[in-house]
Amino acid sequence: MCLLGFSSGLPFLLVAGTLAYWLKENGVELKEITMIASAGMFYAFKFVWAPLLDHWKLPLFRRLGQRRGWLLFSQLVVAGGLLAMAALTPANLGPFIAATLVVAFFGATQDIAVDAYRIEIASVEAQGALVATYALGYRIGLLAAGALALILADHVPWPWVYVAMAVGMSLPILTTLMAREPEVIRQAPRNWGEAMREAVVDPFTDFFRRYGWLLAGVTLAFILLFKIPEQATIGGVMSPFYRDMGFSKTEIGTITKIYGIWIGILGVFIGGAAVARWGAWRTLGASIVLCGASNLLYLLVIMYPGNLLVLTLVISGENLTLGILGPPTVAFLSSLVNRQHTATQYALLSSLVNLPGKLLGFFAGGIATATGYGTYFVITVIAVLPATALFLYLWPHYRAEERARGTG
Repeated sequence: MCLLGFSSGLPFLLVAGTLAYWLKENGVELKEITMIASAGMFYAFKFVWAPLLDHWKLPLFRRLGQRRGWLLFSQLVVAGGLLAMAALTPANLGPFIAATLVVAFFGATQDIAVDAYRIEIASVEAQGALVATYALGYRIGLLAAGALALILADHVPWPWVYVAMAVGMSLPILTTLMAREPEVIRQAPRNWGEAMREAVVDPFTDFFRRYGWLLAGVTLAFILLFKIPEQATIGGVMSPFYRDMGFSKTEIGTITKIYGIWIGILGVFIGGAAVARWGAWRTLGASIVLCGASNLLYLLVIMYPGNLLVLTLVISGENLTLGILGPPTVAFLSSLVNRQHTATQYALLSSLVNLPGKLLGFFAGGIATATGYGTYFVITVIAVLPATALFLYLWPHYRAEERARGTG
């Protein structure tokens, strides 16, 4: 799971934040950078094709099984897409964007396959350990695609950086080949109508049947809103922001990626301990407020441009709170899933939780250009207020559920 986590984390920044540096150095305008670097929005829509991974085996990969077949295919396409980006470069912007979209789409497809594999490979009791191990590998992947890529870019041309990242996919590919397929018996549907109902209709209607229209609707609204502050500072706007504040790529990579990654891991351990002590729901509420408010720290960077101490303090606060938010988010979303539709429902919920923030990130360049970076960060913080109100509305129900399960 650690190596598969690395495989999932590696392409994410290469089509978002890291890509934005390459585009900026090739003279692409900020508004266009944030739009191109929003290719990662595929991750927010992965629920659309998630049923395909549950109910269709790839013709040339059947021997590997349902999960490993999709995993290997996705990993091979991601590696090939990164090589295509290296060969095309932003000088051929149209084809380059097409290659970027391919990497983003199959990076998201790989995420679906890894989540389904994790859920099916072990019992419910073992999932916590698997998620933690996956998260460690994922952050190491982010470290490679973020800090290592930026530092390399100060010494070698960008195309060679992406070639190196494509080579880095070889270890996860070997992992998939050596892993075992989950022992899950799937019954084939009797006809096309039954197949469509089981794959597409049931996973989506089941949630509303179990919770009722009002509670399910309010819960979905909460899911859509509470991670906007986090997602709005992950996209392409941050890379030009750091450069405009006078920091070098090596400084940015060292502080925001290498140092920041380990602070984030510390936050994950704190968040996990808090969930064990106080339950997912209460921890989620506190971490939403902390994570949202941490975006105001970027105003200090604007006040003290080029100051490495200020940047270090800001990254410490932001990454720590982002790490704390992770475990209660996964625990809460997992508690909503019906085990009969695990892969599709988890893909849907995890996609919805990131969608609005990614949409805001898509327009981030235009907003920041029109209003300034400071106003943009304030807007991301204001966005947490509706989520907080919905959290208070939902408090009685989900606290009662936690008590019924004997947690929190």
